[in-house]
Amino acid sequence: MDDQTFILFGASGDLAKRKVLPALYNLHRDGKMPRRFTVIGASRRPYSREAFQGLVMDALHQYSRHPVDSDETTAEFLDRFHYVPFDAGNADDYTALKGYLEDLEARAHLPQNRLFYLAMAPDFFGTIAVQLQASGLTSGTGWKRLVIEKPFGHDYRSAAELNRQVSAAFDEREVFRIDHYLGKEMVQNIEIIRFANSIFEPLWNNRFISNVQITSSEVVGVEDRAAYYEKAGALRDMVQNHMMQMLMLIAMEPPSRLNTEAIRDEKVKVLRSLRRYDEAKIAQNVVRGQYLSGRVGGQEVVGYLNEPGVAPTSTTETFVAAKLYVDNFRWAGVPFYIRTGKRMKEKMTKIVVQFESIPDKLFFNKDSSLAPNLLTIHVNPVQGMELSINVEQEESGRVEPSEIDFTRESRNSPEAYERLIEDAMTDDPTFFTRWDEVSLAWKWVDPISEAFQQHQPLYPYIAGSTGPAAADELIRADGFRWWNG
Repeated sequence: MDDQTFILFGASGDLAKRKVLPALYNLHRDGKMPRRFTVIGASRRPYSREAFQGLVMDALHQYSRHPVDSDETTAEFLDRFHYVPFDAGNADDYTALKGYLEDLEARAHLPQNRLFYLAMAPDFFGTIAVQLQASGLTSGTGWKRLVIEKPFGHDYRSAAELNRQVSAAFDEREVFRIDHYLGKEMVQNIEIIRFANSIFEPLWNNRFISNVQITSSEVVGVEDRAAYYEKAGALRDMVQNHMMQMLMLIAMEPPSRLNTEAIRDEKVKVLRSLRRYDEAKIAQNVVRGQYLSGRVGGQEVVGYLNEPGVAPTSTTETFVAAKLYVDNFRWAGVPFYIRTGKRMKEKMTKIVVQFESIPDKLFFNKDSSLAPNLLTIHVNPVQGMELSINVEQEESGRVEPSEIDFTRESRNSPEAYERLIEDAMTDDPTFFTRWDEVSLAWKWVDPISEAFQQHQPLYPYIAGSTGPAAADELIRADGFRWWNG
């Protein structure tokens, strides 16, 4: 890994403290950081270097996967941290940052390899990219990379404008758009499950698969994110990025080779094949909901309209379920069902591949009802997969489903941000989103978002449930059911 400087914008913010700083520390403890590196924190707070290092230490104690000891490794890590007060809208602050950075690189004998990480409000993404170039921060003698958090725009038009600004300062190959779901272990393992096992790939088509279900449910509500969530809703917050990424990995064709651009090319083909819906089709194939008060984890919780910062007349959706079709040769006619929501019954992200059923009449003499074979990929909080097959029970003689279980509880393995930050530092963009992925996803989502603002029904659901009844009816109309639990 090249020696480099990690410039963290928004260094005093919640994302930096919860995810980025602990990820850097855990990478350091695991020996996965460069031999020589330094971190410059930049935010509006007027911290001294020592005060910022104290903030870093507090964040590690709260959120680090590894225990934080007062040992030589931790002391060495903290000594890499520096701080510059910074206002993204002030051109003079970029000049000051450039002078500080160049002096630090010279004193530490570091090459001018610079990774800029934007862990701050998306309103500043375009401004920072433009000012980085205007100030000369991107014109060093080494490489430059830009890591951008989601959301990348709030619709296609805003995303295209942001991309124009970013592209003026960075080549596409230098831009790393983070979707933290792509850093999850089992999401990264989807291509291994598919392409490294001959029992699956020959069956991975419309002749043997009846439907695919992708679920990402949360037990938490909007919490302190009402200002963002009121603008985004579940559609923009989850469907346009996380759900689409899992869909692409499940539905993509085998890449010509296992390299970054070949994999991304196949993912993009899925989005190009995704069936677009007009307003009438949106009403038939998309369900949106909003949670009411209820009980989650044994505790009473308020409904969305009573959350702090939420307008009492808000029609923002906290739940989305949809039926999608990938109109290509492999998947013609196979429905892909997605659903995501807040204040659901359980925290769960999983993908269920349901195979075509065997005719029951083969077992008409047995007191049996054949269940479909299921491949379940558990992403979070359980990791691994299950394969459900029908077997005859020894005592009863009944044919019933039995699971071959390859799941495990999340262990002390690298977290998503650790994997993705390491990839960015080593220049591997495989599990980051390319601009054509982002743009095609927005083009699919935008008509649905517009329909939501018109006359699309908003179905209530009780907090602690599995969502509105309309979502069950959506899948039941095709003769299927959601595989819960």
